[in-house]
Amino acid sequence: MKNFGRLVLLGAALGTLGFAQHWEFGGAAGGAFMNSVNVGGTAGSATAGFQNGAAFGGYVGYDSYKHIGGELRYSFLQSDLKLSSNGSTATFSGVSHVVNYDVIFHTRSNNKVQLFAAVGGGLKVFRGTGAEAAYQPLMQFGYFTKTQVLKPMGDFGAGVKIALSRKVFLRTEFRDYITAFPKEIITPAPGTKYGSLLHDFVPMVGLGFEM
Repeated sequence: MKNFGRLVLLGAALGTLGFAQHWEFGGAAGGAFMNSVNVGGTAGSATAGFQNGAAFGGYVGYDSYKHIGGELRYSFLQSDLKLSSNGSTATFSGVSHVVNYDVIFHTRSNNKVQLFAAVGGGLKVFRGTGAEAAYQPLMQFGYFTKTQVLKPMGDFGAGVKIALSRKVFLRTEFRDYITAFPKEIITPAPGTKYGSLLHDFVPMVGLGFEM
């Protein structure tokens, strides 16, 4: 699965290079806001997920056609793990790394303001980085683990680019990164059942530069 995902990304990028006209690159910062999934079982009910955190990223992109382009992106997300039940919350340090390729649909590139939408996919690495302990709060619902797991990911997004000069533009955007819930780093306790789908909502603001 790991090698297959890498080949898909590489093939998508290389397959459109021959049509490239305008290259650009840039970076951005913002926040990561993930939903929690429901936890149910003999111990009662709870939620499992990740705390809100900072997000940083960069990309290289190009326009292949008049209104279609592509981007190869990397994002780093601060994603501490959490379990919550009846007003109590247990946390564990964690981060995520995202590598994805998006097809970009945009308005005319010679306008000062350009709207765009993105759809694509890639890989997301979840990492638990805290210190494991024999006893953890709310362990009747799950266990935090110091490990990492790779998940296939789909993503959707939209944004606006505003020209600041001929080669520099301000970029605001929003992404939804969608994966299966990483039960390998928040492991369900015996007799519990977790929800399956995780959304990571990531708004970012940054600068782009046309080459």
